[in-house]
Amino acid sequence: MTKLIPGLFALALLLLGGCVTQPALRGTNDLGVVIERADGSVLIVEHSRGSVLARVQGLGDLSHGSVVFSRDGRYAYVFGRDGGLSKVDILTAKVVARTIQSGNSIGGAISQDGRLLAVSNYEPGGVRVFDADSLALLHDIPATAKPGGGLSKVVGIADAPGQRFVYSLFDTDEIWISDFTDPKAPNTTRYTGIGRAPYDALISGDGRYYLAGLFGEDGLALLDLWHPEQGVRRILDGYGRGERPLPVYKMPHFEGFAGAGNYLFVPAVGRHEVLVIERGSWKQVAAIAVEGQPVFVRARPDGRQVWVNFAFPDYDRLQVIDVDTLKPVKTLHAGKGVLHLEFTPRGDQLWASVRDEDKLIVYDTATLRPVKTLPALKPSGIFFTHRAGQIGL
Repeated sequence: MTKLIPGLFALALLLLGGCVTQPALRGTNDLGVVIERADGSVLIVEHSRGSVLARVQGLGDLSHGSVVFSRDGRYAYVFGRDGGLSKVDILTAKVVARTIQSGNSIGGAISQDGRLLAVSNYEPGGVRVFDADSLALLHDIPATAKPGGGLSKVVGIADAPGQRFVYSLFDTDEIWISDFTDPKAPNTTRYTGIGRAPYDALISGDGRYYLAGLFGEDGLALLDLWHPEQGVRRILDGYGRGERPLPVYKMPHFEGFAGAGNYLFVPAVGRHEVLVIERGSWKQVAAIAVEGQPVFVRARPDGRQVWVNFAFPDYDRLQVIDVDTLKPVKTLHAGKGVLHLEFTPRGDQLWASVRDEDKLIVYDTATLRPVKTLPALKPSGIFFTHRAGQIGL
């Protein structure tokens, strides 16, 4: 029988004890983060079995909380409305770094190589760029000054191929591209007069097109990132509030635009419609009548379905649109305050947050039936880690 010398025996016991207290080994690709907006916390969830793994608290004002992920999917970077930027280890359920970087923040993006975080700010206005590992501030890019004083709010920030961040300036009608190919000396290109009051934006899944919604006029602003020298063009005249606008209780989120095949599905501001735009020509080809004013319009990963939620007073339901026929095929009553929709990576399920009933509902996208309900404290945004490998998310 082999004998352990005392020192090695003690070391073996220490290692065994350490193994007992370690979290279970798991990959990150079936995990996600759910914002609990009223509690300053996030839930860590896994969608393979549909369960809540942990709650992480102390993340500040998450009334407009959003999340991006590190390249390996292990870390969630949480952007708070109070200017907080938090780095959460979703395997250990711990905050590993946190900074208050501004007075009022609206979201952020992570660079193509995963090394830089860019945060868009309402107050003081502009973009601040941080080291993704340490959260050390690397660059401060002030926005254009407003005519009445102060700096423009920055909205619609997105990562683009080539170590670029693209974003819009709400108060001064601009789109900027900041190129961080040389992280020590970034270069910013400014496009002015792009349309009145860009309020949010998105980048297409292939990283080529940046589209900004215009609150101050009908239409969208489009920038082709393959040919930025061509400038910004106005498209989709007539989109926006419409000829007879309804009261707008919640502005659509442009991340909620859905790309399916050659179509882009757009929530119409002030109308009970989802607009269908043909990519390339950028012309409207259809207007789908829906239950209310759409907020998020999300496409299933295979492009066959589009799911829609709505602003108050119709915020208790979801509608499913069949992309083949461009018609709604099902209305689902999920509960009051449906705020956010997220598909699992291959689209077999859709998760919906229901704020006013403190729950998450999981739907089977084949049967369109709920398969699980999970408790959550005033949930809003749902973010699964497969976003780490997608442009603009």
